[in-house]
Amino acid sequence: MDKIKVGITQGDVNGVGYEVILKTFADAEMLELCTPVIYGSPKVATYHRKAIESQTNFTVVSSAADAQENRLNMVNCNAEEVKVEFGVPSQESGTAAYQALDRAVQEYRDGLIDVIVTAPINKKSIHSDAFSFPGHTEYIEAQLGEGNKALMILMNSSMRVALVTVHDPVAKVASKITKDLIKEKLAILNRSLRVDFGIEIPRIAVLALNPHASDDGLIGTEENEIIKPAIEEMAAEKVNCFGPFPADGFFGSGDYKKFDAILAMYHDQGLIPLKAMDMEGGVNYTAGLPVVRTSPDHGTAYDIAGKGIASEQSFRQAVYAAIDIVRNRRAEAEASANPLTKQYFDRRDDSDKLKLDRE
Repeated sequence: MDKIKVGITQGDVNGVGYEVILKTFADAEMLELCTPVIYGSPKVATYHRKAIESQTNFTVVSSAADAQENRLNMVNCNAEEVKVEFGVPSQESGTAAYQALDRAVQEYRDGLIDVIVTAPINKKSIHSDAFSFPGHTEYIEAQLGEGNKALMILMNSSMRVALVTVHDPVAKVASKITKDLIKEKLAILNRSLRVDFGIEIPRIAVLALNPHASDDGLIGTEENEIIKPAIEEMAAEKVNCFGPFPADGFFGSGDYKKFDAILAMYHDQGLIPLKAMDMEGGVNYTAGLPVVRTSPDHGTAYDIAGKGIASEQSFRQAVYAAIDIVRNRRAEAEASANPLTKQYFDRRDDSDKLKLDRE
């Protein structure tokens, strides 16, 4: 069986992207699991390698079609030399990050890579006429979603957290939450848990929006008018979802351990407890799309860029997750490709034999 080709974007060249990539693939066992292809700049990678005194080598190839097994491969995406200034966001670093991402998307469309793992970007630096999105998730959905809706799932060894609203200001969160949106996210999450994670009958907890789940309407109306009806309607469609649970008590009591995933209403509600429990091992997964895309659950970390002290654990887990998910998808597709013929007895026949040759 061919190894899974993992396309890796360089991210912001002034952050820790290259450091965590080089540290991850310093372990030769990683090359036994997959064939990695970095989309970036060989010169920039070499600069980072010297700065952190890394011994990780890479091979420059023209595209992923030429990627060599048991090697860390590099596709040059930046035609001009890119200036590296550790810890400094710049338009130049944003352009370099976009060029790498764009090339990875093109090669995924061409079937040259199997999954995409993105190193962190600076959202302000990368923003341009070509990239007018709040982040990776929205861009990947627009480019490779094929009309499907994306769902951000953040996960670590303790839990999986999906978000109803993602990069919306807190002042606008309540107005963004609707019954249909919650139902849409629950449907995507339920399918992802079954297909991407191999959980046959997932259990999903839905968090409340207001403190104390509104105390039956005393502190807001969203729970009774929007969230509860959405849960009830999805439960009627055989999605095992429960709630809404007050977020503080839900995490504080350890109730999160009883569920396969949690649907939070907004970004910080779900991600603060997740990162407090395991900051270094978190993974961001874009569910709901044909493409499998993961990333480490941290940013550019400008404050420690170029110092050689960044932890690669989150990036390593992002690579593991991408490999596991694409394998689960392939196994599910294979298992459902040739369903068993419907078996039944013909009551007009005295024979006890099963009839297997009829539609």
